[in-house]
Amino acid sequence: MQHKHPLDDSRHSDPALAGLRSQLSAHENVLCTLAVDLDAQLRFAQGLLVLTDRRLLARDPDGRWSSWVTRDDAGASGQDLELRHFDHAGVGTLELVAAPTGAPQRLASWRFTLKGNVQALRLIRLFVQQQARGPAGAAIPASGLTDEAALCPECDLPLPPDSEECPACARALHTPPSTWVLLRLWRFAHPYRYQLLAGFLLTLASTAATLVPPYLTIPLMDDILIPFQNGQQIESGKVGLILGSLLGAAVLGWGLNWARTYVLALVSERIGADLRTATFDHLLELSLDYFGGKRTGDLMSRIGSETDRICVFLSLHALDFATDVLMIVMTAVILFSVNPWLALVTFLPLPFIGWMIHVVRDRLRTGFEKIDRVWSDVTNVLADTIPGIRVVKAFAQEKREAQRFREVNQHNLAANDKLNKTWSLFTPTVSLLTEVGLLVVWAFGIWLVSRQEITVGVLTAFIAYIGRFYGRLDSMSRIVSVTQKAAAGAKRIFDILDHVSNVPEPAHPVKIGALAGRIEMKGLGFRYGNRSVIRGLDLQIQPGEMIGLVGHSGSGKSTLVNLLCRFYDVSDGAIHVDGTDIRRFAVADYRRNIGLVLQEPFLFFGTIAENIAYGKSGATRAEIVAAARAAHAHEFILRLPQGYDSLVGERGQGLSGGERQRISIARALLIDPRILILDEATSSVDTETEKEIQHALDNLVQGRTTIAIAHRLSTLRKADRLVVMDRGQVVEVGPHDELMAKQGAYWRLYQAQARQVDSDGADNDIEAGHIAVATAQLAHVAQHAAQQAGTP
Repeated sequence: MQHKHPLDDSRHSDPALAGLRSQLSAHENVLCTLAVDLDAQLRFAQGLLVLTDRRLLARDPDGRWSSWVTRDDAGASGQDLELRHFDHAGVGTLELVAAPTGAPQRLASWRFTLKGNVQALRLIRLFVQQQARGPAGAAIPASGLTDEAALCPECDLPLPPDSEECPACARALHTPPSTWVLLRLWRFAHPYRYQLLAGFLLTLASTAATLVPPYLTIPLMDDILIPFQNGQQIESGKVGLILGSLLGAAVLGWGLNWARTYVLALVSERIGADLRTATFDHLLELSLDYFGGKRTGDLMSRIGSETDRICVFLSLHALDFATDVLMIVMTAVILFSVNPWLALVTFLPLPFIGWMIHVVRDRLRTGFEKIDRVWSDVTNVLADTIPGIRVVKAFAQEKREAQRFREVNQHNLAANDKLNKTWSLFTPTVSLLTEVGLLVVWAFGIWLVSRQEITVGVLTAFIAYIGRFYGRLDSMSRIVSVTQKAAAGAKRIFDILDHVSNVPEPAHPVKIGALAGRIEMKGLGFRYGNRSVIRGLDLQIQPGEMIGLVGHSGSGKSTLVNLLCRFYDVSDGAIHVDGTDIRRFAVADYRRNIGLVLQEPFLFFGTIAENIAYGKSGATRAEIVAAARAAHAHEFILRLPQGYDSLVGERGQGLSGGERQRISIARALLIDPRILILDEATSSVDTETEKEIQHALDNLVQGRTTIAIAHRLSTLRKADRLVVMDRGQVVEVGPHDELMAKQGAYWRLYQAQARQVDSDGADNDIEAGHIAVATAQLAHVAQHAAQQAGTP
């Protein structure tokens, strides 16, 4: 089967692809290409890797081509080749290895940023299939290929070979909201069905009461006013009866309207509150990978403004819509009972208004969803800037953030303006049609009166009813706007409620007793999207043992503790605690047995005592003080103005980094966990504060299974064993002295840190010189740019 060359497409202008044509022999087919965008020194440079049905070709950044035969013309394998794939700290690596009987020999390697990882995995898959296939003419299927690495992090469906966008998620994102999504709100309205029924009956009664006065105008006109105008006496009793009936109908209508408005407003507020609560509860149950792809401002907007919009729709507009429908139906019945021909003339504008509503509804539906997304961008800027105001001011970027807000606000204005063009034309047009319809009724009614087929009283009552009929019709057309707003908001809410957590609860959870803290990891593997982070990891930790995790950044240390905390679930293998797979425990019960101290501790706005007792809400003041003493935090807490009742700012901004860390340690001590995780607990503080924290940690780790992550290897000397990780795998395990004697991966890490410490003083002058040179170069570039722009 002939494969189309990428360079045959006239849209390609890449010089690497253009030069590929000269490298291909006759009838040689290109199977896959990979743009290699890094050189050996990890600098950005453009290269190309090409797999054909015969060879693997590579173009380096200097334009030189190399090739390795994978299949000869007879269909036999060329060299015994193997293509290996690694990714580390955001950089992917492909290695071509000759694998003869002896030791493997690396022939070449290429590095690229992970945006090309999906294509790299496809190239490897085709390479492996090519090595295993039959004759040279046998085709490699170009479709239907799957790769466990290329999975969407949102829905876990396979990604297309040449795309990092999931079609299912993209289709859900761009699908306009349907008005029928509002029917799903019945799930939240069902508990209040009896109150809703009472509201409907009150609406029916109040609507009927408002239809009484126009009907009473018939005897008022025909039996009272017109005879009086013709010289007859007015019957005062009859006048009093009619006027009293009009007053009674008005008072009754007022009372019924008040009752139904009050009842339905209470119900709608409770539906809105339940909707907010359910959305937030479900949001808290989702795994961390969901939040990794969402912005705080967008989620806040959904739970806040979208639920408010739905609540307003239910309390006001849905009620008005029901009233309008009842009014129109009941008015139509009365009109036909009075005079069918005049009623038919009244309904002439209805087909035109219905057609306009159908056309405008689709435009409003998509327009309001776009406005919701743009408004989320506005909220995102606020959510980014306000918590980061210290950084904004430190770098004097107030104008930049103001400009960023101004731009998204302008986008919001443009989206609203576009929608208002449609809406501003629709509403007056409906009003015009109703006015024309009223004129037609007047003309036809006068003609009927002239032929004495109806009386003036009947025509007057008709006009009164028509005023209500067309008024409700105009009101219904206006409800189209708020209905589509509510539908767009409901879609965004149900996008959250329909999302299933990647860390599911077990159907029949195992009860957790007193954990000993024995941890066993077997064949552990974890992939995040198309990245393999942990591979084939085996590790056993005994109860009460302290383990130190060390390795380069990106080696998988933090991912490993995230899997242990079950923030994510493993892709392969299993983690057992006391012999039970942690996926069989209820998530909340399991996490209550884990204490976590992070590199950057998070404190909530509130008092010191509330933050310490966050994991144990019923803790007494004595327990809180005891935990603070053990964490070496009691002394500085007492120096605060209100002691344990002192308020800390948002995220603990009123405290220093060391103070926040000690409160975090006290918080972990209070819940008395059996498994303790320390994630760079002392990396961001000074030496003196580190000693204080280390004393607190010594109290914390006693009798607990502890896993500590630290870049400063000197802080892990008290660990029973050190686990050295590299590229998601365990490469060494043992005590400090034993690993140093091996002179392996740990020894190299330790020596690198020691050399860095020793050379810091000597390198300061050199580094200062480099900084000065770089600063001068930047100033020269800025001056040149200013001259080019014509700035003096």
